Amino acid sequence: MSDTEHGAEARDRGRDETEEERADRKWGELIQEVRVAQTGVQILFGFLLTVVFQSKYAQLQPTEKTIYIVTVVLGAAATGALIGPVSLHRLVSGRRVKPQAVEWASRLTFVGLLLLLATMTASLLLILRVATHDTYVPWLVVGVVLWYLLCWFVVPMLARRRHGSR
Repeated sequence: MSDTEHGAEARDRGRDETEEERADRKWGELIQEVRVAQTGVQILFGFLLTVVFQSKYAQLQPTEKTIYIVTVVLGAAATGALIGPVSLHRLVSGRRVKPQAVEWASRLTFVGLLLLLATMTASLLLILRVATHDTYVPWLVVGVVLWYLLCWFVVPMLARRRHGSR
């Protein structure tokens, strides 16, 4: 591809940057996003790890204990997926594969967000079941999950659809 063709293609994308510059920019943006999610999942996971050592844990019903175990496993998986991009970057750094590394890190981050959603859902279900034992708990959880889906996925997809072609 000639420099003129490359320049025209870059302008069509809205930025005048090489593939490597674009990968560097996208990596920086991704790492900033991951930092926010990592902090949240690490705090939540740390809290979950302490629950089993509380005296009230022994009093939980078998269903609540099962929800707790599932929640901890989901939290561990979310933590792994959201820390994965850091490990990926470290292991492939200097091998001239940054565009591919950014793509893989982005996928790991998306999986991590889905696992974080599942962890938060299970945590909320557990906490509300223990706190109230009322029949409206599942409805509250569904309402919060719908809110998460709206904020995390629907609004961004609408923005992408509306402004993505510009």
